Amino acid sequence: MLDEDHKSLFMTWLGEHGSSVMKVARAYTLTSDECQDLAQEILLQAWRSLPNFEGKANAVTWFYRVALHTAMNWHRKDRRRRLRQQPLLEVQALATEGSNSAEQVQHRDTVEQLYQAIKQLPQTDAALVLLYLDELSYAEMADVLGISESNVGVKLNRAKKSLGELMNGKSHGP
Repeated sequence: MLDEDHKSLFMTWLGEHGSSVMKVARAYTLTSDECQDLAQEILLQAWRSLPNFEGKANAVTWFYRVALHTAMNWHRKDRRRRLRQQPLLEVQALATEGSNSAEQVQHRDTVEQLYQAIKQLPQTDAALVLLYLDELSYAEMADVLGISESNVGVKLNRAKKSLGELMNGKSHGP
């Protein structure tokens, strides 16, 4: 594939699946700067991996696989520095500028609570929840994570239960 073809394909996929990069980056980071750094790393890895794309998976599956593997590796390598950082306090504005109704504040609080809970899940469960929130099919989730569809169902049910407990303030055991 020519460089121009790579660039065109990459830009198309970025437009279609770029939001998944930010979701993954946010779930694996504590600060907005760190989120941006991880997002850039994911995009860099996706660009570097594009020549190896064989067309066996669809674009969304491939993009998520690159994003999740990059995030998990980055998370593992950068653990010591992250332990010294403060949690992400700001929430990206979900509403239009200048609007701050009680309903929007509640929505932002719920989203922040959800991301905090996702961060407490084991990495594979967090990845599965992110894929679920992005409405991927069980087959696509299985392909991204390299597990069977039935295993996706079992793991997803357990992850949802753990996430519900975390959202309701119950501690999450190892």
